[in-house]
Order: sequence, then C-alpha cells, then structure tokens
Amino acid sequence: MSKVFVGLLLGVLIGIVPLNNQAAEKMVLVYGYPDVSVWTTKRDSDGQLKNPLLTVAEKLFSEAGVEWQSRALPAKRLFKYLQEGIIPFSMLVRASTLEACCLFSERPVASTELRVFRRQASQSVNAQEDLAGKRVITIRGYSYGGLGQYLRDPQNGVIIQEATSHAEAFLLFERGRGEYLIDYQGPAEEVLAEQPVAGTVYDTYSRLDVFLVLSRTFPDAPAVLKRLEAVMTQLELDG
Repeated sequence: MSKVFVGLLLGVLIGIVPLNNQAAEKMVLVYGYPDVSVWTTKRDSDGQLKNPLLTVAEKLFSEAGVEWQSRALPAKRLFKYLQEGIIPFSMLVRASTLEACCLFSERPVASTELRVFRRQASQSVNAQEDLAGKRVITIRGYSYGGLGQYLRDPQNGVIIQEATSHAEAFLLFERGRGEYLIDYQGPAEEVLAEQPVAGTVYDTYSRLDVFLVLSRTFPDAPAVLKRLEAVMTQLELDG
C-alpha cells in the first residue's frame, strides 16, 4: 500500500479529505501537551520549553497527511480538555483519569525515568515508604503522580523543600537543604552536565512510558488511532 494512499485513507477517516471530493475546510487535529517538560530544560527562541515529542508529532502527521496544530497547556487543564473532547490528541503516560474519555496506543512511543537523587551515604529508595520522614526536594509544577501524593500527605512526615527550577533544585541539594531530590531523567542529566554535584547517585523510582492518546469523541477514533499506530510503526522501522 503506497504512502500516498495511506495518507488519503487516514484523511478520509478523520474528515480531512471530503468524501464527496468537494472543496471544504480541512479539519485540523490539535495536539495538546503539558507546558512543563519531563524531557528537557532547554528553550526555543520564543522562550518556550522544547518538546521532543513535537518532532515525533511532526513526522507522524506529515507521513499520515494530517493537518495539525500544537498547544501547550498546564497539565490539569490539558487533562480536563481531553476529558471534555476540546483537545482531541496528546502523547502522555497511561493515566487512569483518561481511560474513560480516551483511547491509548498499544505500544509506547517514548519513555523516560523518574529518579530519586541522593548522596552515596544515604539509604537507597526502592519504594515511596523509604522517603517517610525524610527531607525531599521537589520542583514546582510537577505532581509526580502517586509519589507526589505520598510526599504531600502529612501522615508520612515528609519535609518538602520546593525549588522553582531544575537548576535550583540541584543547588539546594548541593547545599544540603534536602537529603533526596526528585527529578526526571532528561532535565536532571542536563543540569548535572553543567553543574555537577560531587558524590551524587540516583535510584530509578519508575519508568514512564508515553503513548498516543486520542479522545473517544473524535470521529472514528478507534480506526484513526489504529492508522496512526501503523504510521508510527513504519516510521520506527524506517529509522
């Protein structure tokens, strides 16, 4: 099956190419993504955090022949808009709060790690309970999922020091303001490459797989997602 035919077929499925071939406005698929990044601290010329998944989306939609736009949103609003069908598409972890409103691809399209940084002399962290009663540095804007809920629960006695950025978090860690620091793989590696903190090690708390996410309210959503997955697979094979 030719790439052109696949693109046209996908277009028909989501209303981008009119079935009657008459002139009509094309539907634009809106890709929403969080305005805080688990991938990088680097910013573009407009001061926006770079999102490597935008490159993935560009290749995916270009190959599929889909007209699209991107929109950065605070995480809570993004989830709300996905639940309401206002934003039809994203690439996110498989969140239980989106199961009822959205479809997820069978395979992840990217992954990262949530890490707990510490000094070599500090106890390793294998479960959230290992942080009970500890001084922990977190970064503003991140919820950290279930781990974040545990940290913020007063019953667990965690003393939280909140940093305003990844760089500030490691500066506070270096100064001994916390015994542990929670951060994501990409941003942490970038900061430590520029400002190493001697004696720092980390434990991988969890691996986070990211999936294609499509609103169930989108026209022919199951078929559209299946086609997007097929194009994604072909892109991976092509390298």
